[in-house]
Amino acid sequence: MFRTLGGGDLSTNRTKGAHPHPITELCEAGSRLYTTALRAGRVARADTESAPCLVELALLHPDPDDPTWLRPVPPTVALAQRLHPLEREITERRRLSVQLADTFEPFMALGTQTAATSDSITVLEGGERINAALNLATSQCQTELLTVQPSDRVSERSLLRSLERDRPLIERGVKVRSLYQHTARYNPEKLSYVAQLSEGKVEYRTIDELVERLIICDGTVAFIPARDDQQVALELRHPGLVRYLIKVFEYLWDRAVPMSTGTPYEAATGGITDIQYSIAKLLVEGHVDEAIARRLGMNVRTCRAHIAKLASALGSGSRAQLGYLIAQSGILQQDH
Repeated sequence: MFRTLGGGDLSTNRTKGAHPHPITELCEAGSRLYTTALRAGRVARADTESAPCLVELALLHPDPDDPTWLRPVPPTVALAQRLHPLEREITERRRLSVQLADTFEPFMALGTQTAATSDSITVLEGGERINAALNLATSQCQTELLTVQPSDRVSERSLLRSLERDRPLIERGVKVRSLYQHTARYNPEKLSYVAQLSEGKVEYRTIDELVERLIICDGTVAFIPARDDQQVALELRHPGLVRYLIKVFEYLWDRAVPMSTGTPYEAATGGITDIQYSIAKLLVEGHVDEAIARRLGMNVRTCRAHIAKLASALGSGSRAQLGYLIAQSGILQQDH
């Protein structure tokens, strides 16, 4: 059985109303009695029943001349008793920190190189985080914004958000160049979006095939999707990567058609329209209907309707024969 310095049973004291707490949170009764004991030199044991913590925390000890009284432990002594183990622990922690620093010091140079790489590529997960990063980048854009916008349902739903983000950018004179697929010419929502922003330094062009979305601000930061569901994106700030993506954009831009010109699908060469030419090229490469529709920015039903027209124009009776007839017809060698 453990006993207090006063000789009483510790468990009995707790049963009689002990209220244990650390010395840094000395209770009101304990503070009052300890103050009284320091001023008077002692305090009656009976008076401490409301604050047994004073004995438990060794702030009072029995009077050697009269056990009915308790004498206070000087605060300097009590403080030293509490500080000694803390100072010893602090010394040990400092020694451990020095050892850890010595252990990792050889790897610090390599870690700096890794940090530089990770800082240039940031993974953005979730629509809110992606849009927040895009909003920040476009708000800081000062000279030119380049975008590649494949047609899909995600982009249709985000047109209003894009409008709110792009309008202030245009109003402060930033040059904007955007690439869409030819199918955007038949999309009322996208045409309305283009009409509202077609002013000043804004240019829109269309091309038959686009693969992925791309946004580049001032030639310093680029955004590309990292997953098909558009819920993970990469924010790229590595100069080499951004410079390469700008070259990809310029390659596509030079081959695109200004939005203000006539519809490319209406022009035909040898009875084959431009869209059918694009489909024929992808068919010969072995792509299935779903992949062709996605790359050309149309739904699968429309894609299959164009494939049927292409088959009819070439006199094909089967999918396998269609590929053969495309190769034999020479339409892929014509200048589109």
